[in-house]
Amino acid sequence: MNDELLSAIESVGEQHPDTTLADSWLLGFDTETTGIAAGRDAIVSATLVLRDPAKGHAGDVIASWIVNPHRPMNPRASEVNGFTDEFLAEHGEEPTVAVEAIAALIAAAQARRIPLLAYNAPFDVHMLEGDLKRWKLDSLDERQAAAGVAPQQLLVVDPLVIDRKVSRRKGKRTLTDTTFYYGVEPHGDFHDATADTIAAVDLIAPMATLYPQVGHLALGDLMAWQHAAYADWRDSFNEWLSSRGRTPVRGDWL
Repeated sequence: MNDELLSAIESVGEQHPDTTLADSWLLGFDTETTGIAAGRDAIVSATLVLRDPAKGHAGDVIASWIVNPHRPMNPRASEVNGFTDEFLAEHGEEPTVAVEAIAALIAAAQARRIPLLAYNAPFDVHMLEGDLKRWKLDSLDERQAAAGVAPQQLLVVDPLVIDRKVSRRKGKRTLTDTTFYYGVEPHGDFHDATADTIAAVDLIAPMATLYPQVGHLALGDLMAWQHAAYADWRDSFNEWLSSRGRTPVRGDWL
């Protein structure tokens, strides 16, 4: 699976900064983990999905991993994703192999300006960075530098950030809720890394149709636009939190 995905990525020419999001190749990414604390918890399952905008889901090239995290599952996380310590010890790939493969494929896509797409991207990106550090593997920044890309410039698409900016709908914005809102039919069950990855990638087409400004976003403007969109949401959300005496959200998006 890794070789097939790498070959597919390498067949894509470098995308121009003016390429629009609607016309861009995408590399979807999702993880299931032992818990929610990056750097302390670890990846137990991951999927990468390469999407050709001309072919849609039918042309997807997919690679997935089950990983032995060498640390116990948080019981709450296990209830959500179904993984147990016993299953992971028996069926999981060694993290030095799996995590290295994931990071190498992401780096190959980034070298071609293929954005990494993840719903609530900081969670998955930081989980991967935590595992890379834990196993003394090159960081995403180091891989970017080796490819001649400026550090801190990982090209990412986060449908959650985009949806918060363009949609004024009320209610929850989990992946399940958001796919329902945009009419995306899941391919499998949610909280499965592959199903979640495909669902997140599937969001871009209806978002671009419903909100043309999303489809017209150029890759060269994408990160600045999302940083500003996140800051707008954070400031608005913090006003709501402050009005209720609650702790504000700190930090930036990525």
